[in-house]
Amino acid sequence: MTGQPTFPTLLERFFTQRLMQQRQASAHTIASYRDTFRLLLQFAQKRLRRAPSTLALEDIDAPLVVDFLDELEKVRDVTARTRNLRLTAIHSFFHYVAFEAPAHAAQIQRVLAIPAKRFCTCTGAVSESTRSRCATRGAGSAHMVRAPRSRPHSTRGADRATSVGVDRPSATGSAPGTGAHVRVIGKGRKERCTPLSKNTRAVLAAWVKEPLKLPDQPLFPNASGGRLSAHGVHYLLAKHVAAATTACPSLKHKRVSPHVLRHTTAMDLLQQGVEQSVIALWLGHESIETTQIYLDADLELKQRVLDLVTPLNGKPGRYRPDDKLLAFLRSL
Repeated sequence: MTGQPTFPTLLERFFTQRLMQQRQASAHTIASYRDTFRLLLQFAQKRLRRAPSTLALEDIDAPLVVDFLDELEKVRDVTARTRNLRLTAIHSFFHYVAFEAPAHAAQIQRVLAIPAKRFCTCTGAVSESTRSRCATRGAGSAHMVRAPRSRPHSTRGADRATSVGVDRPSATGSAPGTGAHVRVIGKGRKERCTPLSKNTRAVLAAWVKEPLKLPDQPLFPNASGGRLSAHGVHYLLAKHVAAATTACPSLKHKRVSPHVLRHTTAMDLLQQGVEQSVIALWLGHESIETTQIYLDADLELKQRVLDLVTPLNGKPGRYRPDDKLLAFLRSL
């Protein structure tokens, strides 16, 4: 429409003027909104067969936004909480557009009328299918998971700060069910709420039935029934690494620690498409930038492996410049 700013112009102004200058949004908010619109533009490009920089505002209508949110849940398997975070970013943009492009008021109101999806807070921030993904990667880590099952007391957790600090009342329910989680005080005196996967709940349900040595025995005791120390956690982990090495010799040359297992869990979730914001909640990170460190480390590892690969003699492809609007979002 003549005299009205284009959609790419509106989106760029939304980030540079509205979020950065006026609201002085945090880097976390900007990154979250950026990722939302990158996904939305890629979806619109696939659906409308048009480059993002050529899209008009009227192309981003309510039906397209609803279909985009539905695809996030069905294809990317995001939770209702993450879906609502994406919708919040879109709503924020259209609130801004309402003042900049009033001629599109009817379309804007229809987008703003899209409701957030209701969900039960007792089930946590991640779905059951997402919880079951929290497993260590590779053949070595698979053997690591199997090794501790030889004895009942070997079901202790891998996160040292979390497992050492857990008392029996901290585990919700005597026989943990759906939505079970633990609340502990971790590093920096911060309370951390960690959801329990289906497999972990099954192990804990059997573990809590074990006879107690002391009336106030913690959930993960030492041999005398007292609180398990950090040294004890490392001792048990080293013992199980040694046991797993017989089935997976490559573990002999790897340094395995509780933090390595925690990092492995984060990378597994990331590799399987779980949103970084959800992983940050799972790990108890205050900022998504902390979670980003895991991604950067993984990319560096991949680059080192790639450098060792001999390039194939293939035909050179035709250079295709990146879409300008996507390039702008990527630069944020």
